[in-house]
Amino acid sequence: MIRRLVPLLALCASACALGPRDPTPKVTPPPAPDAAPIRPLAGPAQAFSAGVERPADWWRAFGNADLNALVDQALKADNDLAGAEAALRQARAQATAATGALWPQVDVSEQSQRVKAPRALSNPLPDPDQFLYSLHSAQLSVSYPLDLFGAAREKRVSAKAAAEVAAQRLVAARAAVAANLTLAAIQNAALEAQIAAAEQSIRDNRALLDLFQRRQALGDIGAADVAAQQTALAAAEGVLPPLVRQAAHQKALIAIFLGRAPGSALPPLPSLDALALPADLPAAAPASIVARRPDVRAADAQVRGAAADLGAAIAARLPSLQLTGQVGGESTKFSSLLSSDASIWTVVGGVTQPIFHGGQLRAQQKASEAALDAAKAQYRAAVLQAFSDVDDALTGLRTDAASLDAADRAQTAAARGLAMTRRQLELGGSGTLAVLNASAAEAQARGQLIQARAARLSDTVAFFQAIGGADLGKEP
Repeated sequence: MIRRLVPLLALCASACALGPRDPTPKVTPPPAPDAAPIRPLAGPAQAFSAGVERPADWWRAFGNADLNALVDQALKADNDLAGAEAALRQARAQATAATGALWPQVDVSEQSQRVKAPRALSNPLPDPDQFLYSLHSAQLSVSYPLDLFGAAREKRVSAKAAAEVAAQRLVAARAAVAANLTLAAIQNAALEAQIAAAEQSIRDNRALLDLFQRRQALGDIGAADVAAQQTALAAAEGVLPPLVRQAAHQKALIAIFLGRAPGSALPPLPSLDALALPADLPAAAPASIVARRPDVRAADAQVRGAAADLGAAIAARLPSLQLTGQVGGESTKFSSLLSSDASIWTVVGGVTQPIFHGGQLRAQQKASEAALDAAKAQYRAAVLQAFSDVDDALTGLRTDAASLDAADRAQTAAARGLAMTRRQLELGGSGTLAVLNASAAEAQARGQLIQARAARLSDTVAFFQAIGGADLGKEP
């Protein structure tokens, strides 16, 4: 009978899994995005190719050694990454512990005690006159819960899914550190260029003020013209402090990414002119986005973990079978514990069927069903967000090219207009209002051109982050 029962139990243990299979929901992908090249007149072109894969160290495509050094250092020093790595180690250890629950549990114990038996009771020892004695016992215990309905296996699947979630979150954290640091470096470079442009504008307005004051001394213009230029100079000087403050903020962010206190000395930072725009970009196919995005993969693992938790909750309402065996020895002499006369053993088999738990088990199953529904909704939201991020990045790249062309034309025209107006002013043939307007237009156009150049770099970073890809040179 036992020989027939064992294969049946083994078959049930391998086949009975109560959680839903393939629980990840399907999401209809959008049409493939436009892969036409981006060719602005005022800047380098960018092309999309299906044969180009996003490299793990994608920031090196900007061709700047200072940026490469910054990101490499941040990936080693950032505190958020250290926390994510610790969370991954914890999740993997818990998954290993859940796997251990599937194996038999083996324990060994030894106990020594001093006993005095009352004379009124029967003496258990061979010598009827010995009532004070020492008793030594040692035993090996083996217990094995037969996982008939897969509760332990479902818990192992859930723990492994939690470890995968932690791994993908670490990948996402690395990608976020690289992207955010690169964006901070680009923004800092743009602010430094704007600061340089603002300082040049201040110098230009001071030179104009000197010219106005000389003309006033000659009687060509009045005090109102000089006051107007003084106002323009003050306005140009007022542009500088907010830019300096923003640049200081970006440097503080960079310091934090590098694991340093704000205000600490920083490594060399890239300038805007030293950052090259990547020319070859990967094609953003919807299927590859779902497969490569770490947040989508983490959401998928959460769905699988929630399905396994549901299977474990269902199995908790079904019978459980426990086998326990003990073998050892018991003697009044420690030296004879292993003798055949001192041997003891027991074998116990038990079956437990939950009958009444006050609705607790059923409520736990319903809670697991709700958790699975929530995980599915989060997965669908993560996929849709991935498609939205890619669409936003592609739209940004194309509109940035148009903005760059417009800003370049505006700056060229404004610079030419200012030069002509200043020349006319020096010759006495231009009015104050024309000079003020030309100077303000040139300063505004110069700032817009800097912002347009930085926007193309920043949206390229956003595109690299949106499409996902391999981990940053390190297996999670």
